Amino acid sequence: MSPRISPIAPRLHWDVLSSSDLERIHQATLDTLENVGIRFPSARALDILAANGCAVDRSSEVARLPRAIVMEAVARVPEQYVLAGRDPACDMLIDRAHCYLSNDGSGVFVYDHHSGEKRPSTRADAATSARFVDALPAVSYYWGPVVTSQDVPPASRALHDSEAVLANTSKHYQAVTTVGERPARLLVEMAAAIVGGTDELRRRPIISFMQCAVDPLGHDGPNLEANLVAAEHGLASGFMPMPLMAGTGPATLAGNLVVQNAEALSGVVLLELAFPGCPAFFSGAPSCMDLKTGGYTAGPEDYLLAAGATQLAHFYGVPMAMGTMATSAKEPDWQAAVDDSLSTFASVLTCADMMNGCGLLNGSKMLSYPHMIMETEIYGIVAKVAGGVVVDDDSLALDLIAKVGAGGTYLAEKHTRRHMKEIWRPTVWDRSPYDAWLAGGKAGALEKATEIADDILANYRSEPLPDEVAAELSRIVARADAELAAP
Repeated sequence: MSPRISPIAPRLHWDVLSSSDLERIHQATLDTLENVGIRFPSARALDILAANGCAVDRSSEVARLPRAIVMEAVARVPEQYVLAGRDPACDMLIDRAHCYLSNDGSGVFVYDHHSGEKRPSTRADAATSARFVDALPAVSYYWGPVVTSQDVPPASRALHDSEAVLANTSKHYQAVTTVGERPARLLVEMAAAIVGGTDELRRRPIISFMQCAVDPLGHDGPNLEANLVAAEHGLASGFMPMPLMAGTGPATLAGNLVVQNAEALSGVVLLELAFPGCPAFFSGAPSCMDLKTGGYTAGPEDYLLAAGATQLAHFYGVPMAMGTMATSAKEPDWQAAVDDSLSTFASVLTCADMMNGCGLLNGSKMLSYPHMIMETEIYGIVAKVAGGVVVDDDSLALDLIAKVGAGGTYLAEKHTRRHMKEIWRPTVWDRSPYDAWLAGGKAGALEKATEIADDILANYRSEPLPDEVAAELSRIVARADAELAAP
């Protein structure tokens, strides 16, 4: 039986920042937090910061965070915690030693891989995407939604999306579009209905929250309110800065990392001041602005920034959720493969705890199911490389080498049978002889990925919610429509 999830525990490691580099960026971050400050446009957040010794300017909504307070607060983040699945086989231990992949999130289009056309995403697509992710062991948790429902009231969209997701995957759900205190409380109510109450949700947190920061050096009020609700209920949460070099961050890698680090750190500090010891994490998707188009690059700077930001999170002993596999390619092509491969290497070899995520094209706007399948192939390759070379008596195989000798073969040996499953085998890559490839119509990875995607879409069914729980979720969403989306 295949495992429900397959995290990577890398043996190899890549440092893009030396210990002195880390210390300099750390000190620059503390200087920024203490002397420049971060904007917190939330009366509740400002009250928490002021009550804990931060200098708060109510008119500008900027708080300056003293170094000692920052370091005392970030030290309260638990060393490890579990992000639970509805299915316990999908539980994720967040311990800075494992890398878990999710899908990408917040797309607004779906790519029809048969017609080649794109269309706006719907609530049905949110449900289908959750079912699709549930089928893939390489994708350990659901982040998002992958695509948002364009056919429901915008004010209650996040709750419609969450109902669709929670009903169609038993993996952990990390919500990224649920903003504001009331929507967050309704989502907590939905999750509690599934597990049997808020106390049980604290014990088995099947949801977590992630919110975006507002670059440079700011947060969004409703995002702050939502994560404070999460922390109140013992649910993990974090803030995702996305500073663009030369745009919302300095045009240098180190300067961009200071902005990224200050925003991520300030959010965690707020959560720990409000609810000491709550599970929290850094997040990030730092990049570089294309100064010709104004677009998001997904280029070499991204890989260095991702690695550096992850090192910084672990410098503070805090888990990292790093944007991974995002590509500006418009279809599952050579460009997408390069972007996805190198970004995954950067995240895995610095041991990003959570990696968001696969499935979207065109700068995280358009969902493609064959693309997601091809990205799981990349994930498998990186997992094999990150395992490095094991050197012990069995792997050296000296007795076997002596037995086979010169000119022999290892094919039928017990040692080969014992280790043969360790050799990576492709799922969608083509390794057939050239003539066989021609005879097969020149089919390659995309064609195979399309076959697998179509099979999952047609045949895979996830574990359903009990009828009474599904009905309760529908009642909560109806309340959300009435409270949030009423004219």
